[in-house]
Amino acid sequence: MFPIKMDKPLCSPSHTCSGEPPVGCNDTTSGLVDTKVQGKTGKKKKQKKRQSATSQMKTASECSQVTVEEQSSPSQHLPERLENRSAGSKHKKNTRKTRNQSISPATSPASSSHQDKTQSAQQTSARFTCDQSTQTEASQLQSVQTQSTQTPPIQDIHTPSTECKSTQTIQSSFSLQQAYWGRSFTEQSADEQKTQSSHLTLICWNIDGLDPDNVFERAKGLLSHLGKYRADVVLLQELVPVSWKILKNIMKDYQFLQGSEDGYFTGILLRKDRVQFLQSNIVKYPTTEMGRNLLIAHASFLGHPLCIMTSHLESCKASSQERLNQLRRVWKWMKEAPQDHTVIFGGDTNLRDWEVKKLGGLPDGISDVWEMLGEPEESRYTWDTSINDNNEIPNSIRLRFDRLFLRAAAEGAKLRPESMTLIGLEKLKCDYFISDHWGILCTFIFGASEEQCVTD
Repeated sequence: MFPIKMDKPLCSPSHTCSGEPPVGCNDTTSGLVDTKVQGKTGKKKKQKKRQSATSQMKTASECSQVTVEEQSSPSQHLPERLENRSAGSKHKKNTRKTRNQSISPATSPASSSHQDKTQSAQQTSARFTCDQSTQTEASQLQSVQTQSTQTPPIQDIHTPSTECKSTQTIQSSFSLQQAYWGRSFTEQSADEQKTQSSHLTLICWNIDGLDPDNVFERAKGLLSHLGKYRADVVLLQELVPVSWKILKNIMKDYQFLQGSEDGYFTGILLRKDRVQFLQSNIVKYPTTEMGRNLLIAHASFLGHPLCIMTSHLESCKASSQERLNQLRRVWKWMKEAPQDHTVIFGGDTNLRDWEVKKLGGLPDGISDVWEMLGEPEESRYTWDTSINDNNEIPNSIRLRFDRLFLRAAAEGAKLRPESMTLIGLEKLKCDYFISDHWGILCTFIFGASEEQCVTD
């Protein structure tokens, strides 16, 4: 949700250069898709008509509420989503034609225009500072700084210049806290309470932290979802330092593990009152050109040893070979985990189905959770530009980038999946989705017999 920089990447760390044929087209068009997207012909939604002065003032106050008031250090290897622009070209969109506030994959029409996320990710370093101007939303978004190593808790941030700014900061903290804690346990249904007591719940989500648009509203929406489901395990990709600090300051009931300290990275969140954290480690991918790695956590849930893994595999169609090299390492670490552990991997794999077939399918003992559940169509596509228009891509593309893999323990109770649901399908008031990816909410249960546990 926040902008940063790196050396000129081969493509965006996100997936707008997927190189996949549009929905309803044959494979002969895939080269055209690559040319269009990588050639930066897609138009960004923010280039639409200017917001009124009143709405801009409102956005300014919201953006200032998540401002980190310290200078950030420049980095030599970070991706960036925001180019420096002249004063005359900084105007960004924040109003659009009226659309449905809640969209589901089954009922929504395809979006006709999309963004090329690679357009502004090409500079080598930059320093974001607080811009006091309220004339444009672009300058307001630059108030979010990154790379700070001494950021105080959000609730303690105080802007001494005016009492108004201090009040706004307090309101911001309250708003984010309320988004996360607003739905108390007593308000949950009996079924939800039963699920939390006897089931392992997991959320896996690429939160698109590199997108600088509507950062406050999207952060608030993310916290609302994480607070609503209170999953035992949360696997996040495309985190950036500022979003990481926001989550840590609000979600005090979780143990936080991170795959890096700068750039964009992955994270594992373990609910303290449900999951006992034991240890963690990071496995580097030796030939990655995008700073990717594998984050591993060992933990215990209701007395059952777990090995939790997450990763953000190399992006873009052109990086297929590197992505498959990384996938082989993931599978190797899953197979070599202690045999009494249940191993769960979840992440943004950027995989196309043909790539898995190229490797000969899944290894023995490792299962795709979506396939174990019977390949439900409603949770197939986690990156669907026919519905999600956060990025304006010239064609509608639907892919199952986000996947969960399971390796059952060799002895003891077996873990099996019970349900999988996509989350984050509703548009926010700012007319954006929380991320360009849907999140995955999955529930598992221990205790099934070996005959009931579906395996490959």
